[in-house]
Amino acid sequence: MDTRKLGKTGPEVSALGLGAMGMSGMYGPSDETESIATIHAAIEAGITLIDTGDFYGMGHNEMLIGRALREKSIPRDKVEISVKFGGLRDYDGGWNGYDARPVAVKNFLAYSLRRLGTDYVDIYRPARLDPNVPIEETVGAIADMIKAGHVRHVGLSEVGAETIRRAASVVPVSDLQIEYSLISRDIEKEILPVCRELGIGITAYGVLSRGLISGHWSRERGGTAGDFRAVSPRFSGENLDHNLQLVDALRGIAEAKGVTVAQIAIAWVLSRGDDIVPLVGARQRPRLSEALGALEVQLTADDLARIEQAIPAGAAAGDRYPTTQMAHLDSEK
Repeated sequence: MDTRKLGKTGPEVSALGLGAMGMSGMYGPSDETESIATIHAAIEAGITLIDTGDFYGMGHNEMLIGRALREKSIPRDKVEISVKFGGLRDYDGGWNGYDARPVAVKNFLAYSLRRLGTDYVDIYRPARLDPNVPIEETVGAIADMIKAGHVRHVGLSEVGAETIRRAASVVPVSDLQIEYSLISRDIEKEILPVCRELGIGITAYGVLSRGLISGHWSRERGGTAGDFRAVSPRFSGENLDHNLQLVDALRGIAEAKGVTVAQIAIAWVLSRGDDIVPLVGARQRPRLSEALGALEVQLTADDLARIEQAIPAGAAAGDRYPTTQMAHLDSEK
């Protein structure tokens, strides 16, 4: 497994990371036994970066990762665990905003450490910008937890260029976690250049746009109960028809290279720079195996030109989140 460094100050991690969100109900029901087997297979394949959030399944995701590490007696220093915090949810899974006050930082972290079964996390980051709390106060509280030995690095998530600069003026920031894929390229305008200027890495989630550009999605498939794609604009109505036409164009390029649509989509993100680490959200071992195959895909200049022609920046139809959730994205303002 090749490795990439997350920014100037972050850890050396595997070139692909595992995003565990889908293992805790965000895409509908999942098989816990298969999820744990997938985590084990990822680590055995050389993946060292595992990403989670304390609000994924209201703590279930962290407990799942902790259990997976214990069942195989995996040494703690063999993986880097990235945790997002601050999302406030109700019993039915609804969203009630974000809390990134310094006192909340320490509270959320204490619960995460207990659920994960560890005394530190490698990267700790607010899931979204709390509009009521200056980012300097939030990252300052994480820095206090670094001094206490419970966090190794400060990360950010879905924030814009100004917020990135403000945070980096207070503490070293290892990486920004943000959606980045063939159909989500807005970070290229301002956010990515600022991160590169400041020496901040990118952990890219949604590299397959939640399965939309994986080559496995179809109009007939639809969403299951609890799957938030059922309310995602890109998976709805005419938007879906348009976006699946983009996938068909990508499929032709992939087939000409003898690879899958998912592999060429992941390889494209990998090709955007050594400072970018894609997170793959595999919930099952076959999907993980497919994603790992992207590491062997070499995209030529001609391949990249054909991909750009098939799916130019801004080609997707629909926002990446429903309107209410888009409002929480500092990265989109």
